[in-house]
Amino acid sequence: MERPDLAPYAARSSASRGRRYPEPYKDDRPAFERDRDRIIHCAAFRRLEYKTQVFVNHEGDYYRTRLTHSLEVAQISRGIARRLRLNEDLTEALALAHDLGHTPFGHTGEDVLNRLMRDHGGFEHNRQSLRIVEELEERYPGFPGLNLSWETREGIIKHSTDYDHPDIDAAGDYDPGRRPSLEAQIIDLADEIAYNNHDIDDGLKSGYIALADLQEIGLWRETWQQVEEKHPGIDEERHIHQTISHLIGRLITDLVRQSRENIEAAGVQTLNDVRRQSRRLIGFSDEIHSKNKELKSFLHKKLYHHFKVERMRVKAERFLTMLFESYVANPALLPDSYRKKCEKDAVERVVCDYLAGMTDRYAQDEYKRLFEPFERV
Repeated sequence: MERPDLAPYAARSSASRGRRYPEPYKDDRPAFERDRDRIIHCAAFRRLEYKTQVFVNHEGDYYRTRLTHSLEVAQISRGIARRLRLNEDLTEALALAHDLGHTPFGHTGEDVLNRLMRDHGGFEHNRQSLRIVEELEERYPGFPGLNLSWETREGIIKHSTDYDHPDIDAAGDYDPGRRPSLEAQIIDLADEIAYNNHDIDDGLKSGYIALADLQEIGLWRETWQQVEEKHPGIDEERHIHQTISHLIGRLITDLVRQSRENIEAAGVQTLNDVRRQSRRLIGFSDEIHSKNKELKSFLHKKLYHHFKVERMRVKAERFLTMLFESYVANPALLPDSYRKKCEKDAVERVVCDYLAGMTDRYAQDEYKRLFEPFERV
């Protein structure tokens, strides 16, 4: 049932290393399609709807959340996989799962939990995503987690971007030191394409970044001019949306072209050849890599460190720190289901799981319930 024209080095459900627990199936879906479906229906995926990308949920309904970001990554990565004749089911499963372990309040939440868990194993959201699909989800009889295929779990723990740095020990069961599949490598850059471009959109809509400032960035300026030549007299709002759309297309086209060249130059014929490579094969050309780096630096300076984003970061740090310290000091404050888990795991890890699973809104409400004297508990 898999796509018949897959490249010889693509991952195949039929060649999967399988699942950790044997189970009977009610139908004959390919393994990676089944993984994708299980991810979509799990609780952690639904919670992404109310987890911060850049803007906290209450700041407006327009802005991206972890859920809409994950959907955009899935759309971009599927298009790349199709053009490279790679396995779209595995690619989509990994795109939808890549942020399952994210905390409330974006990367601030991850930094806070890593600091609070410093003496208890630390926190990193790829490791948490793997923990969710291997242990924390409770949906199936006879085993914990989602019982995903080995290749999907490998792709989750080996996800690597500017913001994702899983340590080598975390990949201990997943061929540490060897490259992941090309499908997994796609997610790293599809993630970057998605967040760079939707952060421009959200930043302009919020007024945190100015269109005039963006004109100083080569990649944006060139694409803006391309749209202007294609659609003379277009109004500014449509011009912005079309520039973002053309920019995504330009990055995808470059990525596909350069990745094909890398695969051919490396003489790759099989998935095992991919795993033996000294470097990742999915990547941008030197020109686009350099221009994209300039765009990322701009967003770091103008958006991610905008004073209003910083103010929310400080508040989020306070929310999570006070909640963590209160739960650890008095586990009786935890819901029954989490309190029972303290019999098996250290209380710090149980509290960390509870906090990491919260949405922005739930964490804020819990803070009010615990610390505001006139709030109902």
